[in-house]
Amino acid sequence: MTEFHSIRRLPPYVFEQVNRVKAAARRAGADIVDLGMGNPDLPTPEHITEKLIENARRPRTNRYSASKGIPGLRRAQAAYYERRFGVKLDPDTQVVATLGSKEGFANMAQAITAPGDVVLVPNPSYPIHAFGFLMAGGVIRNVPGTPGPEFFHALERGVTHSIPRPIAVVLCYPSNPTAEVADLEFYADVVRFAKKHDLIVLSDLAYSEIYFDGNPPPSVLQVPGAMDVTVEFTSLSKTYSMPGWRVGFAVGNTRLIAALSRIKSYLDYGAFTPIQVAAAAALNGPDDCITEAREIYRKRRDALVESFGRAGWDIPAPKASMFAWSPIPEKFASLGSVEFSKLLIEKADVAVSPGVGFGEHGDQFVRIALVENEHRIRQAARNVRRFLESADQTLHNVVPIAATR
Repeated sequence: MTEFHSIRRLPPYVFEQVNRVKAAARRAGADIVDLGMGNPDLPTPEHITEKLIENARRPRTNRYSASKGIPGLRRAQAAYYERRFGVKLDPDTQVVATLGSKEGFANMAQAITAPGDVVLVPNPSYPIHAFGFLMAGGVIRNVPGTPGPEFFHALERGVTHSIPRPIAVVLCYPSNPTAEVADLEFYADVVRFAKKHDLIVLSDLAYSEIYFDGNPPPSVLQVPGAMDVTVEFTSLSKTYSMPGWRVGFAVGNTRLIAALSRIKSYLDYGAFTPIQVAAAAALNGPDDCITEAREIYRKRRDALVESFGRAGWDIPAPKASMFAWSPIPEKFASLGSVEFSKLLIEKADVAVSPGVGFGEHGDQFVRIALVENEHRIRQAARNVRRFLESADQTLHNVVPIAATR
């Protein structure tokens, strides 16, 4: 049987290769410090969980919900944007609740993409930013993930040399995986470029509330006129430790939000109503739980950078997000990120995400998630130190195998 067209467009899921090694190690009894998947380990704040329980017990809340989100949830998201960014949104026409930002992004790609359409996407970047468009029949042209001059040089080249001309540009700051941050000046330049070249701006702001060493990350919608060309995606997964609840949002340009709403109306009935009510309670509730979580991630970041540095692996301190984007130690760089990640599990009992899973330009890096407590992070550092001290012997054993890949 021939392989399906959409499946042929997707490369092998590189994270699965590492997951198999991790599962085998655990079956053999290894205590793996798992810093791979960005899966928050902190509990959902109690007042949110209580609101879910309260509404799940009410009659009729088990019925179909609203695909674009119940009105109270959309109003809560609009209130959050005005409070946090000073951006006014019409909850009826400029806000859609999604089943997480990942689903929202993929369905937006379905809504706006014709076969062969070109989209400008950072590399490395979160996989759905590229594969959402690939699954919709689009074509990806890579641009750098760093928000500097080279980003705009790449945009210019993309517009000049792509046939057909690009329809959209993707942004993600704070970045997953690189933890890069962007400022309003950068966003203003992007909006000007997008308007000049008739581009849609799709901004992923899932990590807006996890920041450490400066001002809170801005929204591109704070730029005057950005609403004309922009949709921005956010999520409650990391902000409130609600990854399994699958609550996110798309907000912005009325025409684009209407297109997304129409696609969603054919595909889903929205999240379980009590989940939406609890999500509204999260957005309308106190911010102290966000502040506490941010401080926990900051302490974990500091523990990671300090302890891994003493172990011999220098990791740049991320300014935001729940990830560190870490160059592979020089002695192991020739292995690439997948083989190095496997080796780290086998020899150090530490799991990370291979950078190539976020694009080929990430292959000299691994992503380390701050999803274990400080004690476990320091345990991982001790394991890494022993691993690095035996690097010469380890490489002697593995390089011939890696060379035959």
